[in-house]
Amino acid sequence: PALFLAQHRCQQALALSCRAFFWLVSLLLSSLIWFIAVKASDPRDEPLQKGLLIFGIMFSVLLQEVFRFLYYKLLRKAIEGLVALSEDGCSPISIQQMAYVAGVGFGLMSGAFSMINLLADALGPGTVGIHGDSQLYFLTSAFMTMVLIFLHTFWGILFFHGCEHRRWWEIMAVVVMHLAVSGSTFCNPLYVGSLVPSYLLMAAAATWAYLLSGGSAQNLRRFLLCKS
Repeated sequence: PALFLAQHRCQQALALSCRAFFWLVSLLLSSLIWFIAVKASDPRDEPLQKGLLIFGIMFSVLLQEVFRFLYYKLLRKAIEGLVALSEDGCSPISIQQMAYVAGVGFGLMSGAFSMINLLADALGPGTVGIHGDSQLYFLTSAFMTMVLIFLHTFWGILFFHGCEHRRWWEIMAVVVMHLAVSGSTFCNPLYVGSLVPSYLLMAAAATWAYLLSGGSAQNLRRFLLCKS
């Protein structure tokens, strides 16, 4: 049992690291394309630069979802190989567990990069809000980073479930939610316009992922009441 548990933990850690790597590759490619587009355009044309920023964010979201699908295909091949090698014909880790681990890896890497950018901005120069802007930039950014980590975890479960059962509308729902959350950040510095919809979507995605994972209202009630 101890050896099996150790192997199980190693597989989860490997899946977490691979998912983070896939997210980094998608970020690198989308950043490269946006950088080329900015350098090839007129930097003094503000409407064009804003349009390129919107294009860069939307393209990055779509590329992330493409890499999420490629990672699912990779995991599916890996699980099939584990089943072929196992003595009982069963995989030591289910696709549902891999979906959760993959979502966590995606979210943690996304949150890590968001925190790095925040810390870089905090070094200065200047003071937040000195020209009358909102002084809640760092606080709201922290809340936005947190909701994105949770959302990526839930999106991973929903996306993998859609791929596993060929429910393409679930995959499209994840893509639309991802685009909606990313697009809501253009409401900033009106932070209510980005935080409130994002947290509402997080609650909806959490409920959906909980139900797809086999959860029920009765199980939730037992958990809250600490009943077996």
